[in-house]
Amino acid sequence: MFPPSALHLHTAVDVLRHGGVIACPTEAVWGLSCDPFDADAVDHLLALKRRPAAKGLIIVAASRDQVSFLLGDLSEEQRLALDQTWPGPNTWLVPHCGRIPEFVCGDSDKVAVRVSAHPAVARLCLAFGGPLVSTSANHAGARPARHAFQVWRYFGDGLDYLLPGSLGGAQRPSTIRDLESGRVLRD
Repeated sequence: MFPPSALHLHTAVDVLRHGGVIACPTEAVWGLSCDPFDADAVDHLLALKRRPAAKGLIIVAASRDQVSFLLGDLSEEQRLALDQTWPGPNTWLVPHCGRIPEFVCGDSDKVAVRVSAHPAVARLCLAFGGPLVSTSANHAGARPARHAFQVWRYFGDGLDYLLPGSLGGAQRPSTIRDLESGRVLRD
């Protein structure tokens, strides 16, 4: 894995801050990211993916601090469960208590959250100054892109920027668990 250059990182953050959708490498597959509080950017991302808004999206961060606004109502036991799996390829459904827009969480009262150990994702979130939407770079129902050329094949000019880099070593996208029940939704 090689980290993105300062110039590439600056360009990606500029695109994100201006409502764009970017692609970037993650732990296992290429992902699409945007500002989770920008409704137009999220709508554009959902349109690119051909994904229904009701399904919701994942929020990714560089550190637990970047998502602390979502964790304040959790029990100590729940926080410990998060700390034992973050950073890493573990996504948790946590109650959002209205702190995340409906256009991100869909029909759910929970939002999927991950603190990434992938250098490009972590540096991107740090440079952006907060969490980002992160979803696999593919059309709904299609195989996630594992190479940059596949990202371009899926989205072409509809994508605003592609942050160069390499995937992490994971073979599958992150595990998704419900924090309240412990149930595994994706392994």
